[in-house]
Amino acid sequence: MNILVVGQCTLHWGRMEFGNIGNFYIMEPFFRELHESFPSANVKTTFQMSERFCQDEDIEVIPMSLYYGWDNDLELAKKELEIANEYLKTAKLPETTDYIELVRKMDLVIDFSGDIWGDNADLLGEDRFYVGLIKDYVAQIFAQKTAMIAGSPGPFSEGKNLSFAQKVYNSFDIVTNREFLSKELLKSYGFDVSKTHSLTCPAFLFQPADINEIKHFHYVEQILSNDRPSIGFLICGWNFTEGPFNKESRSDDDYTIFAEAIEKFSKIVDADIYLMSHSNGFPIPPKEFKLIHGRDYPLIKQLQLLLERRGIAKNIYALDEIYDAWQTKAIIGSFDMVVSGRVHAAVAAMSQYIPTVIVDYGHEPKAHKLKGFADVAGQENFVAQPDKENDLYEKMITAWENRNYIKDSLISKIPEVKKLAKKNFSLLKQIV
Repeated sequence: MNILVVGQCTLHWGRMEFGNIGNFYIMEPFFRELHESFPSANVKTTFQMSERFCQDEDIEVIPMSLYYGWDNDLELAKKELEIANEYLKTAKLPETTDYIELVRKMDLVIDFSGDIWGDNADLLGEDRFYVGLIKDYVAQIFAQKTAMIAGSPGPFSEGKNLSFAQKVYNSFDIVTNREFLSKELLKSYGFDVSKTHSLTCPAFLFQPADINEIKHFHYVEQILSNDRPSIGFLICGWNFTEGPFNKESRSDDDYTIFAEAIEKFSKIVDADIYLMSHSNGFPIPPKEFKLIHGRDYPLIKQLQLLLERRGIAKNIYALDEIYDAWQTKAIIGSFDMVVSGRVHAAVAAMSQYIPTVIVDYGHEPKAHKLKGFADVAGQENFVAQPDKENDLYEKMITAWENRNYIKDSLISKIPEVKKLAKKNFSLLKQIV
């Protein structure tokens, strides 16, 4: 059996594996569960993964440019669209391309696009969503079966690609989403969701490092052995009320909402608060590869300095070392409570039964996935709005005061969530 995995998560080498740690939380269980459902399948992907990952997960990486390469992509995609439409009319192939020849050999083509199947795709490149729609459409014509798996589609602009997106979406043999809100959003845009299943994210299945593998890190032994409560606090550029998410040189005023919430919480709860990054980076090739701090790290350091200057909150620490995805999840699982503006750091916490407050996006484009992920874990009451006065503090103190109840709730709920995550892949057997 031949399976091809494409989608808007087709990115340069390292981006899905060594950048935003949440991306890797998804990738490892995604391919493992795919092989679990189809153990004899040959799996190819346009995701640019490392040689180590390809060997361990038994996949083959093919050129990214077959999907989108930032060079003449629209013209090539339009040509493929014309060929596909002519084939529908005549059942003859007037000419071909490398991508068409590839999908013709496939028993199953899977689109995995996460939360960027929609307008957000164009944040990655010009006409990116339209090109991706054409790639899906061509696969639907030439491959045996197609699916869109574990997504959070939308938003969509009225008129811009919308009718084509509706057509492509309806032509998948099956669609699964990572939460329940996407289905309602799609319906509001006029999509046919009769073949759509609302499930959960494969990241809930990602396994952390053993606790002994993280004890050597600075502060981790303190987190593990201290009798004082430990709170993990993670933010990213999306949580600020002013965009863009990658804005540089932010003023201290941008951090006031986070600083005040921590200070008010510290007056009530005598706890250690650990500021933590959930992203890494690496030098641009041909420089030698190594993990370095990502774009979240300068944010937590500026917040730390601001809190120190204000001098109100005590026992504030920054986790300054660099951790891989397995170590990061293990550290998150060591906290007594987590506050996270990264949705998959929240997944890492909730999947380990840690009471969690999720900080929503503070500026456009908003992402419904944060509320959706909280909902599937039964934690919808703990999504804080950064543009609403005192909301973050109030959610933090409420979560702390109810931490035992929340933990018990997660212990009951998470096994069900994990079953739904696995169902993303078992459902594929029904169409192949």
